[in-house]
Amino acid sequence: MVADEPLARHTTFHIGGPADLYAAVSNIDQLERLTQTAATHNIPTTILGGGSNILVSDAGVCGLVIANQTREFGLSDSGLPIADLGLLYYHPQSAVRTPQLVAASGVALAGLARWTVKNGWTGLEWAVSVPGTVGGAVIGNAGAHGGDIAGNLVWALVAYPGLGRRLLTKDGLEFAYRSSILKRQIATGEMLVVLAAGFQLMPGDVAEVTARADGFLAKRRASQPVEPSAGSIFRNPLGDHAGRLIEAVGLKGYRIGGAQISPRHANFVVNVENARADDVVALIGLMRKRVFEQFGIELIPEILFVGDWPKQPPYGPLPL
Repeated sequence: MVADEPLARHTTFHIGGPADLYAAVSNIDQLERLTQTAATHNIPTTILGGGSNILVSDAGVCGLVIANQTREFGLSDSGLPIADLGLLYYHPQSAVRTPQLVAASGVALAGLARWTVKNGWTGLEWAVSVPGTVGGAVIGNAGAHGGDIAGNLVWALVAYPGLGRRLLTKDGLEFAYRSSILKRQIATGEMLVVLAAGFQLMPGDVAEVTARADGFLAKRRASQPVEPSAGSIFRNPLGDHAGRLIEAVGLKGYRIGGAQISPRHANFVVNVENARADDVVALIGLMRKRVFEQFGIELIPEILFVGDWPKQPPYGPLPL
């Protein structure tokens, strides 16, 4: 455990002030114990996965930041304990008699998806280029190319400090577009940590699955920026695309400080020159304001705002 660790080192945006305390864990038991210890001592706790889909404030994060570096995953027949992975629980019976893919929450989602493709399993190929970890993907119902976590997830094991573990099924997670009951609970200040998840996959033809995954990779590489970013800034409004709306109001390529609305994809803000979180927030507020004024559409951020902010919401209110 270290003090005053700069979080810019640990986010895909390369933005963020220091954490009061920073610790890394390598298995789910450590993850659960450390969050419980912090809760017992009333220490605010933030779980950091792959560092994507978040904007950490310039002021940093009070309390403890736990880097979730759990990396265990594997296939298991339905109903059997995952003892070889050190995951001490039973996952639910599956109606489909194929193995479930069990992954600790710190496993990189893209790496997991590529493993399934290589081994001839279909269901997660949409995620071969999606950043972040399994835990963050479950919380935010990550998705791309017409697929999402809700389409394949069977269960998630979640720890609530002081209340123990809960095994939540897909229905219990109340998935919505880029959201879940877990994301809504976190937004209200409830402390929780995803420990692991189980996915239902189906056997597929390796060549066909690989070709489909390669197509998704090529499409993403052709359309999305390579500069440091947090991923998509806004959820897509119903029946439309946030990037199209932002481009339509003339903001594609617009820059504030070291942050820029990507010239390649307007729903991305990129760090082009030592950007500060305040630069990104200013761009987010401007995008929301212009789109609302011209189209009457309220853009809802997809990224999470982590740390100490001078006001809520940090990106400012919409004009009335």
